Amino acid sequence: MTNTKLQFGKIRFRALEPEDIDLLYEWENDAEIWEVSNTLEPFSKYILAKYIKESQRDIYESKQVRMIIETLESRAIGAIDLFDFDPFHFRAGVGILIHDEKDRKLGYATDALQLLCTYAANYLRLHQLYANISEENTASIQLFTNNGFELCGTKKDWRNTANGWKAELMFQKIL
Repeated sequence: MTNTKLQFGKIRFRALEPEDIDLLYEWENDAEIWEVSNTLEPFSKYILAKYIKESQRDIYESKQVRMIIETLESRAIGAIDLFDFDPFHFRAGVGILIHDEKDRKLGYATDALQLLCTYAANYLRLHQLYANISEENTASIQLFTNNGFELCGTKKDWRNTANGWKAELMFQKIL
């Protein structure tokens, strides 16, 4: 693993750049993934530009970090987030997106989650990571359990969706 470049397997992480505005605009305004990200309305390019500018702040200040997941050929395929960063308890939440269906089930998400765990443990010195996943998101459940995350709780009727109430499962990994 080449951690100095935040690279592992078939992917690498990089910081958000101003040039990512169109990419984020496409991803964040894809209503098909809004349920997963708890999004209720479209994002403007103005708001996304402010977000990209603010993303340059330190994780200790902003309590979050988003990195672009790209292939070794420099093609952006998704994003990975640490959010709800707690420097006292040394933990953070994880969110991951591989946007295009054609890029899913190719090992990119697995490589990204493994690299994120290494980054969180070695660079941020975190003790644990957690993920909140809808009970119906079997692909994400499999991704996280295959990478050492354990089911630690169920929040019943937690998500109000177009198809009714759904439970949210909480997974955690001690690093």
